[in-house]
Amino acid sequence: MLNYLIIFAIPWIAYAYENIALHKRAWQLHPYMYNHKIITTNASNAVDGLKTNLSYFGGQCTISAYHQYEALWHVDLGAVLGIHHINIYYRTDDVPWGPGNGFTTRFLGFSVFISNTTDKEDGVLCFKDDKFTRYTIPAVITLNCTHHGRYVIYYNNRTSTNLPPDYSAYAFNELCEFEVYGCPSPSYYGEDCSQSCPDQCMDSRCHIETGNCFGCKVGYQGPTCDQPCQKNTYGYGCSMICGLCVNGEQCYHVNGTCHNGCEAGIYGSHCQMGISLALK
Repeated sequence: MLNYLIIFAIPWIAYAYENIALHKRAWQLHPYMYNHKIITTNASNAVDGLKTNLSYFGGQCTISAYHQYEALWHVDLGAVLGIHHINIYYRTDDVPWGPGNGFTTRFLGFSVFISNTTDKEDGVLCFKDDKFTRYTIPAVITLNCTHHGRYVIYYNNRTSTNLPPDYSAYAFNELCEFEVYGCPSPSYYGEDCSQSCPDQCMDSRCHIETGNCFGCKVGYQGPTCDQPCQKNTYGYGCSMICGLCVNGEQCYHVNGTCHNGCEAGIYGSHCQMGISLALK
């Protein structure tokens, strides 16, 4: 029987997020070779939707080469998408999971990154195992990863000269299924991915749970970017200061122009020419 761990608490509701990694293009470093050919243990096995046989001979798992000190695998989601959580099914060879199963030591120490490139260093760290032992690591793990990204990267290494005692000597990719749950369109959010991100979100991107924007279009502010710039500010992030509009009016929040003209003695499209003279 598999041990299953949820790294974050899931409320008692049925999520309708889609597995946006299913049948997407996957790649791994150091694929397992036989007679100089990659056999049926290639990287795409981890996103084929099959997880009934978690053994080498089942043809459903990604297997990497032996005697390597780094293991790297990634899936290309095809676009920058909102991710909610990730399920990882590790190789068990369909024998009881626990300290007596030799594959537990290979799973220890893994990391998951979310990136917009194939380089994990360009992304954010979603999870790093630094607590599990061969007695406690489960064969199936659910990770909370509420980020946006195009590539989800699995990484493990045995490059340290001072490895924890339970760790295997070499690093492996032995992923039998790697499920990435989220919304198939970057401009939608919510449990069923049916709610549109607010209109003024930059690039129509928002948090997959809350709908809060990751950035606002020019001239807007607030968590959902529904507030025009105020207090005589305008532009991106409301970081620009308005000129001297007539009667102290707020300038146009997007480009800073004064709708009704400038104060006496001030001129220019942004009512900023002649300001130094007016203030003397």
